[in-house]
Amino acid sequence: MRLAQVRTAVAGAGALLLAAAGLSGCGLTSGSPLADSVQPGSIGKGRPLEGAQLTVTSKEFTEQIILGQTMGLVFKAAGAQVLDRTNIQGSIGAREAVKSGAADGMYEYTGTAWITYLGHTKPVVDPYQQWEAVRKEDRRNGITWLPAAPLNNTYALVTNQANAQKYRLRTLSDVARLTKKNPGAATICGGNEFSVRDDGLPGVAKTYGFALRRGNFKKMDDGVVYTQVAQGAACALGVAATTDGRIPQLKLKVLKDDRHFFPNYNAAPEMNSTTMKKYPAIADLLTPITKRLTAATAQRLNARVDVDGEDPHEVAKDWLVREGFIREG
Repeated sequence: MRLAQVRTAVAGAGALLLAAAGLSGCGLTSGSPLADSVQPGSIGKGRPLEGAQLTVTSKEFTEQIILGQTMGLVFKAAGAQVLDRTNIQGSIGAREAVKSGAADGMYEYTGTAWITYLGHTKPVVDPYQQWEAVRKEDRRNGITWLPAAPLNNTYALVTNQANAQKYRLRTLSDVARLTKKNPGAATICGGNEFSVRDDGLPGVAKTYGFALRRGNFKKMDDGVVYTQVAQGAACALGVAATTDGRIPQLKLKVLKDDRHFFPNYNAAPEMNSTTMKKYPAIADLLTPITKRLTAATAQRLNARVDVDGEDPHEVAKDWLVREGFIREG
């Protein structure tokens, strides 16, 4: 998902073109070594990755970059030489890098893997069972999934407090009612990707019975959606990522997915299986960190970038140091 901060899965024939671009022109033929002077804290003692040369990647939105930097810094503290190839445009390019071995790992979302990569249309409701299903099926692709985080970066529709009260909006079923009783008021703003994805507008409209007027879904840059919804004039509703830091900052209301349409998008390390066989200590390094990644934590970290303008690398390092996972110096 992620809008300006939404996971960028690619649909249709364009996915193949983007995959090719991702491998050749979106950063996978270059990268910057992590030069930080970091040491083990509660993880990485004994420097189990001493001598390893590892490459980390991510998609291009804020949360992904923070997670990619987190992985890289942990590997660095554990003794590895780390090449930073984060900030790759699109899900497909980053995924193919891990699958092919051009990168060793990234944080990915269970729902993205289940639907976009593995081709399923019906999500698994239970988060753990969703992760387990992805883990088992993705083995054949040379991918090893480590345990998932509580962080669930799924889609949501949001509105401002005034419109929530005015139109009595608490759930997506309430949005369906609004599209029928007051169709002119039911305006939704979101990115182009949401408008075509099976786990986006077509699917949610079918599940809830939206009677959305032509033109009432307004396509705009994902990052603009939040401010437009907060203002409440052009967009009564907007497509958001549940871990976006602008939701609490702008006091937006997240509407309940009362029919459980949207899949679980729990973040988990997606690692190249050959890398894991060579460096099995990676699991022990990442698992304690992943467990600490909640939706609230993600919102705070994302807000430091998207609201306060901080650098994602420094945000990731500061969090790891504050949590005691690594030390500077």
